[in-house]
Amino acid sequence: MKNAGRLSRRQILAAAGSAGLAALTGCGGGDDGGDAKDLSKKRNGAMKEYHAGERFKATKPLSFSLLHNNNPVYPRKDGWLFWKELTERTGITLKPVDVPLSDYEKKRSLLIGAGDAPFLIPKTYHPSEVAFVSSGAILPVSDYTQLMPNFRNKVRRWKLEPELDSIRQSDGKYYLLPGLHEKPKSGYSLSLRTDVLDRLGLGLPGTWDEVYDVLKALRAEYPDRYPFSDRWSTNTPFPAAALLSYLGQAHGVRAGWSYDNISYDGEADEFVFTGATDAYRQVIEYLRKLVAEKLVDPESFTQTDDDAVKKLLAEKCFAISANPQELVQNYRYNLEKQVKGAKIEMVPVPLGPAGPVVLGGIRLENGLMISSEALKSDSFVALMQFTDWLWYSDEGQKFCKWGVEGVTYTESGGRYELKPGISLMGSDADAPKDLQKDYGFFNGVFTYGGSWELVSSSFGPDEKKFQDAMAEREQLPVGPAHPLQSAEQEQASLWDTPLRDHVTQNMLRFVLGKRPLSDWDAYVSELKAKNSDRLVDLHNKAKDRYQKENG
Repeated sequence: MKNAGRLSRRQILAAAGSAGLAALTGCGGGDDGGDAKDLSKKRNGAMKEYHAGERFKATKPLSFSLLHNNNPVYPRKDGWLFWKELTERTGITLKPVDVPLSDYEKKRSLLIGAGDAPFLIPKTYHPSEVAFVSSGAILPVSDYTQLMPNFRNKVRRWKLEPELDSIRQSDGKYYLLPGLHEKPKSGYSLSLRTDVLDRLGLGLPGTWDEVYDVLKALRAEYPDRYPFSDRWSTNTPFPAAALLSYLGQAHGVRAGWSYDNISYDGEADEFVFTGATDAYRQVIEYLRKLVAEKLVDPESFTQTDDDAVKKLLAEKCFAISANPQELVQNYRYNLEKQVKGAKIEMVPVPLGPAGPVVLGGIRLENGLMISSEALKSDSFVALMQFTDWLWYSDEGQKFCKWGVEGVTYTESGGRYELKPGISLMGSDADAPKDLQKDYGFFNGVFTYGGSWELVSSSFGPDEKKFQDAMAEREQLPVGPAHPLQSAEQEQASLWDTPLRDHVTQNMLRFVLGKRPLSDWDAYVSELKAKNSDRLVDLHNKAKDRYQKENG
């Protein structure tokens, strides 16, 4: 199963469309407007001619309702420059319906169910949209992308058709306009105390074999300490969620945060049960070796994040999982205050049996649903043109992220600098203004996806170095479409949770030595008794059916 493509849970529940964008156009799939609708009476305020790279400007003032995920870090203000400038540029006034971040998904479901949802419903993660498809409450947006030239242009140039195919329903349509990334963006990897490595003559590891060697050397030098003590276990359903995720990636398999019961084996052209694969077993065997040789703190799988970070700061360990923000704002900042000469770096995900790869299907981000009520509006075409400009044009994306040139930022040679006195996520602790809190830009409701140049424009030096290295790696292929019908989805959901729980529980038992790895075959038999084979068959039959119907 070397380099086999893997599907995430977000891709599986509503995947469809192996025939691709072009094939579905004109064959009843409705993609890119192939199932043409008469919109001649819905052009109030719309531009007669609207093209990619052109600013949208309504021909008359309009307003559209928007569900606004109100982040407590930067709660919405009526006086944000974002609202004022957006209306001046486009002629559109957004009317936000605020929902607290902590209650967003529940409130969104209630509003949609009651028929009271705003026209624009952003911050939706696939497959959340699936729940609203059968009722007809949200639009099959793939029917209307002919109104969105920037969206279509990015899909074509960045070859995102397979990713879009993965979110189609059994009718061949997709109901979510996702954020589009030019390149995969990675999040987590291993960080190590480089001052300690330097003192011992050790280099930063580039492979998992080298990670093992470095940890062995650290243990030999400090036999009273675990070299690696990790976090991200108690605030997720998966112990060691980050570590398992990037270790799994090195083996070409989804684990931890990215785990899904169903994976695609590209060589065999079939779906398999992830937790029973050789690649997943190899991940567990590697971690078991680290724990058995006391290179990884066994409390890594149960301790809180705070406890893990305290061990790092107290020099009880020298390695911990990181993302670029935590590396700079937490580990490095606090280490430099507490430990003289301390230095810490985050490495690109160490290479394993799968080679220099990243998991497939990670170039789509959360996105927008559009209420079916919007289609009844005589301004529907203008709504779609506006959506295309704000979320998918280069200009709109730059505006959402950085604001107004000369007011909130300056740009020169592709480098963005905040104006003096403005901070972003703590970049200037003494700045009197904050780009998010005081101006409304860099708001997660509007800022996601885009060209690599724009996405990377906010990276600090550490993140840029990490992301540039990861962006050079090959993306594993997205698995073929296999849309489940409603009855199949209900059955799959009944099997899915008990199986996932069994995989997680036994992963922990194997890794901690509470169950011998010689029990692997018995564990696989237990999965079969919990219907793992039947779940796999369900997905393979769905794949074959879709290919037969749409081939």
